[in-house]
Amino acid sequence: MKAAVIVFPGLNRDRDMIAALTKISGTAPAKVWHQDADLPYTDLIVIPGGFSYGDYLRCGAIAARSPIMDKVRERAAAGVKVLGVCNGFQILIEAGLLPGALMRNTSLKFVCREVKLEVVNSDTDFTRGYSKGQVFRCPVAHHDGNYFADAETLARIEGDGQVAFRYAEGTNPNGSINDIAGVFNDRKNVLGLMPHPENLIEAAHGGDDGRALFAAALKQVA
Repeated sequence: MKAAVIVFPGLNRDRDMIAALTKISGTAPAKVWHQDADLPYTDLIVIPGGFSYGDYLRCGAIAARSPIMDKVRERAAAGVKVLGVCNGFQILIEAGLLPGALMRNTSLKFVCREVKLEVVNSDTDFTRGYSKGQVFRCPVAHHDGNYFADAETLARIEGDGQVAFRYAEGTNPNGSINDIAGVFNDRKNVLGLMPHPENLIEAAHGGDDGRALFAAALKQVA
């Protein structure tokens, strides 16, 4: 399985993501600069976290209009898996690849701590390493992670299995509607989530709860 990591100015989790993908797959992902005109053919495209363009305008709004995003949309439409974490989630929403919006945390403060996530849909290429209803640990670090969708959109994504993860056991750190922590597109080949599973993949990190997501996406599990 080949993977590519898209890098924008201001991101600070690209090295973490590259390290996680390399450790789990055994192969270093391609590193693609946001202004590149082309994107190598891969099985998985990842947009990591950070603060692209300093979070000016809206988080992810400028990055979503970078040249490489046209290729990301094209590959997603062709069925290639796309994963966005934290700022990557914000970029995918701003690019129109995922439904809803991400707003300022209800506390109006940056949050950096561990939360618990419940697996809502385990029947996808990203989540089949978990079981439905499973609760696992995951760190978060964001200021604008408050997921919102209008009533019609919310009913659709809840009904169509597009909610991937919810914050569990009262650990919602940002006020997200319905405790939503991650969502899919309608084809389930694009996933965005605010927590950082790449930072909990081995014992040295304090646990490996996040490893199953990457193992599934990289087809290391059936």
